[in-house]
Amino acid sequence: MKKIGMLGLGLSLIAVLASGCYPMRLVRRNSNSSQWVSNGSNDSDASLYSQEVEDKVDVINELIDENFYFEASDDEEREEYIYKGILESLDDPYSVYYTAEEYAEMMDTSTGSYEGIGVSIQQDAETKSLTVIRVFQGSGAESAGMLPKDMIIGVDGRELNGEDVSEVVTWIKGEPGTTVDVTVYRPSTEEELTLTIERRKIDNSTVSYTMKDHQIGYIAVTDFYEKTAEQFSLAIQDLQSQGMQSLIIDLRNNPGGYVNVVVDMCDRILSSGMIVYTEDKDGNILEQFEADASESLDIPIVVLVNGSSASASEIFAGCMKDHGAATIVGTTTFGKGIVQQIMPLSDGSAVKLTIAKYFTPNGNDIHQKGIEPDVVVELPEELLYEPVIPEEQDVQLQKALELLSN
Repeated sequence: MKKIGMLGLGLSLIAVLASGCYPMRLVRRNSNSSQWVSNGSNDSDASLYSQEVEDKVDVINELIDENFYFEASDDEEREEYIYKGILESLDDPYSVYYTAEEYAEMMDTSTGSYEGIGVSIQQDAETKSLTVIRVFQGSGAESAGMLPKDMIIGVDGRELNGEDVSEVVTWIKGEPGTTVDVTVYRPSTEEELTLTIERRKIDNSTVSYTMKDHQIGYIAVTDFYEKTAEQFSLAIQDLQSQGMQSLIIDLRNNPGGYVNVVVDMCDRILSSGMIVYTEDKDGNILEQFEADASESLDIPIVVLVNGSSASASEIFAGCMKDHGAATIVGTTTFGKGIVQQIMPLSDGSAVKLTIAKYFTPNGNDIHQKGIEPDVVVELPEELLYEPVIPEEQDVQLQKALELLSN
């Protein structure tokens, strides 16, 4: 895989996991940043936080301490919310301040192993609502009866009020063997339920595969974590040893992961050509990735996607579609095509800012648009709420098998 661009830092797509992940994290991690402020600060920025502002904050805190009826948060928590407020003022749901605890939780979980309830969740960019998109088999959430499409509205009696999912993460996660009460709204029955869920050690294997009839290989990829590309390559190798003649790659409900991983996976299939590139607000190309000819896969391929296939999944689907390397089947993807840079601060906290957009090889901007499938196939409404869809009822999978069988 060849990388061409102005910046030497790699891209990484992080799916933040409360008890799974959510499709919003195409980010560049700046591991060299350890300063409180960037080197590009200017006089107008400095004047924003004048002595007058500091004095006003002090007065507000004094009024709270002297007059607030209920128990007030401590000074440290109040300070953290000042930083969160600065980022929220940008009116960009993807630009976020992470406390040291939240940042550590996010980085720990990106390896694919974590302690939680075992679900992937999707946060709506406008309403900030949290919806379960996948329940992991063998998880505490599955045992407690949580279902896809459940909307999380409370944790341990605390109602959600537009908090970023990374903050809700810290409420849900905990030591294995302990429990957490998660209140959900279930659209299928229009009822609110409080589920007591045991936290467990989750080793989320991201790749599974099997051989279908007519020598059609099937690989399901649930996230793009550190070892996913290696697992994906081994799956292809094993299926080839079994005589694979064509391949289905299932990215449905896959919210994303590391971009270097999805680039490696595209490179495993393509012999050459652009995979993805990013542009800043002035139209300057920041980075672009191209495939090399070390390995390729020249067989008919179908990629399955849906409305919860996001970010890295869309990079993969868009790349395959633009190169004509695969037929895309399912429904329009999520539409997350912007890049965030995570900048760690010296106290262990971090700031994440939207800095660029990514584009498919043909220059398509998919942000808030998504990838349109070549063959549109909708799942029946009642199946959207099932944790596991029987293969014979999975009309999207059946269409993929039909296309490749023919």
